[in-house]
Amino acid sequence: MKKVIFALCFCLAVLANANAQELKSPNGNFNLKFFLQNDGTPAYSLTYKGKEVVKPSKLGLELKDDEKSLLNDFTVTDTKTAMFDENWTPVWGEVKTIRNHYNELAVSLNQKGTNRQMVIRFRLFDDGLGFRYEFPQQKNLVYFIIKEERTQFAMTGDHTAYWIPGDYDTQEYDYTVSKLSEIRGLMEKSITANVSQKSFSPTGVQTSLMLKTDDGIYINLHEAALINYACMHLNLDDKNMVFESWLTPDAQGNKGHVQAPFNTPWRTVIVSDDARDILASKITLNLNEPCKLDDTSWIKPVKYIGVWWEMITGKSTWAYTDDLPSVQLGITDFSKVKPNGKHAANTAHVKEYIDFAAKHGFDAVLVEGWNVGWEDWFGHSKDYVFDFVTPYPDFDVKGIRDYAKSKGVKMIMHHETSSSVRNYERHMDAAYQFMKDNGYDAVKSGYVGNILPRGENHYSQWIVNHYQYALEKAAEYKIMVNAHEAVRPTGICRTYPNLIGNESARGTEYQAFGGSKPNHVAMLPFTRLIGGPMDYTPGIFEMEISKFSPNNNSHVNSTLANQLALYVTMYSPLQMAADLPEHYNQFLDAFQFIKDVPVEWDDSKYIEAEPAEYITAARKEKGTNNWFVGSVGGYEARTSTIKLDFLDKGKTYIATVYADANNAHYKTNPQAYTIKKGIVTSKTKLSQFVAPGGGYAISIIEATKAETKGLKKL
Repeated sequence: MKKVIFALCFCLAVLANANAQELKSPNGNFNLKFFLQNDGTPAYSLTYKGKEVVKPSKLGLELKDDEKSLLNDFTVTDTKTAMFDENWTPVWGEVKTIRNHYNELAVSLNQKGTNRQMVIRFRLFDDGLGFRYEFPQQKNLVYFIIKEERTQFAMTGDHTAYWIPGDYDTQEYDYTVSKLSEIRGLMEKSITANVSQKSFSPTGVQTSLMLKTDDGIYINLHEAALINYACMHLNLDDKNMVFESWLTPDAQGNKGHVQAPFNTPWRTVIVSDDARDILASKITLNLNEPCKLDDTSWIKPVKYIGVWWEMITGKSTWAYTDDLPSVQLGITDFSKVKPNGKHAANTAHVKEYIDFAAKHGFDAVLVEGWNVGWEDWFGHSKDYVFDFVTPYPDFDVKGIRDYAKSKGVKMIMHHETSSSVRNYERHMDAAYQFMKDNGYDAVKSGYVGNILPRGENHYSQWIVNHYQYALEKAAEYKIMVNAHEAVRPTGICRTYPNLIGNESARGTEYQAFGGSKPNHVAMLPFTRLIGGPMDYTPGIFEMEISKFSPNNNSHVNSTLANQLALYVTMYSPLQMAADLPEHYNQFLDAFQFIKDVPVEWDDSKYIEAEPAEYITAARKEKGTNNWFVGSVGGYEARTSTIKLDFLDKGKTYIATVYADANNAHYKTNPQAYTIKKGIVTSKTKLSQFVAPGGGYAISIIEATKAETKGLKKL
């Protein structure tokens, strides 16, 4: 690892105003200006290749209880600059090594009249900016309550925005594409029902927010290293096109309780004139602390199947019985009630999934609905919902453990908390120990419904701290975490790589709730995935849900080839083949790609990209010369033309292309696909049809001359 830190003289220019500084990125494309306005308000601006991308924007925090806020009356007492350059190796990731290279400016401020100190630290990378507020230990600022953070991002025009509504409890929305000036008029239509939600403003949106200027500049606004702080939304002043941070409040309406010394999360601005650079940016990870776990050998990427889709679609149930109006743990005797005959998490059925996983080379099986309490788990503001250790009578924990072990398959535990975080913390040690005793190394946790304690929000400071506590506690037991309905990730997986996945967005389950937009998967890598991988649960082959769940008329808005491509375009070290085994058995030739595609990579290339329209990515399998390509589209049919110049020169490969048939369409003909095989090299150019809501996937395997005998060039 190479690491360089030294003071910079060449990147800092003192402007005419003694309170103004200028910082350039290592490649010189970005220029940051920091200055104090006439009333001592901190402000900044940012240019990219000579074009202004963030106009002068104010910085500061508004405090509660009539304290003088940290907004103005500041003077600059010191400035420090540095350059940092290192290469670090992630435990898992899209690439083998990541370069962390930036120029830094730290501005120390003192507030007149209060003698309070605040540092604003800027890090300027070759792909954008990160900055945060720091509060050193001091006598005049020890404990304080944040009423609101007043960080601004002043836009240079009425940009195109790719957005979801600001919400304290959920990110499970389809994306809306509009001009900034149109957000207010479209907000009501964009808010769709969810089991727990709380929007706050007709112009409030969530990060990661993707923007595009009229002259082709892509801008992404987000945050990194969300620790002990409330999740940030953005509220738009649509008269002046200025975004301002809007933190998630706690049950008392406060935005944050702070004790100095303290650092806020980083606010990030990723910018490029090439959309592919947004997808490839590692700013979010680089702004997080290095891994804090001494031993990471137990953290393994996972490809899994699970007893889940059949329950989401209504074919079967989580609950064991339909005869109980309520359940009280420790009192209700499930041995005396009548089973409903639809409970999926029964021993015999789970063994079928284990057999399927073993036959087709999957690492693990997830089982939901195995533990007592599902009969009245939701909607009752119930504290003691689950104990996370007591199985239903038809689920043999030890028998399943031993059977899975004999088949070489791991089991993934499910912990639905029903958003009773106090109850989860009460049982957490026992639950994690129960997992280890029974051979479970990974947990899918859930936070469906309104948060308990009552009045708290999913993204407030207190609940963010709970998610972090659960993650760190899991690390003590060497357990990997896949958190659903938790706060969206902000790169913390670098520091705690046992955070192997999150949901925190509109996943495949919504295809069973009426469907998602066909361009949704061409949007998520530009937004939600900027902070970290998503457990999107792809791999659906049967798009007409009524065929196997008669009471559900939902349609999956995707082609089968599109579903295959997601294993490459939606990066995650945790990938599920979400459909039912019987559906895969009907399409074993297409299922082969899901079996072949890995979850560990040495390199990644983004070949084509345009938000909400298309993404084509290529990834190199870890420890091999094999590559896998995925391409997804949007509403419109298109032709994707790519070069395979990322392949090693002079080597020969066998490519298998899984693609939309010419008559494929996500709505009318989603299962129409073709498979072709041929020889490719680094000189090969491929042109491939992509249907509406479609895509294609390619496996590219290094081959000898003997292995290519009889094959033609593609």
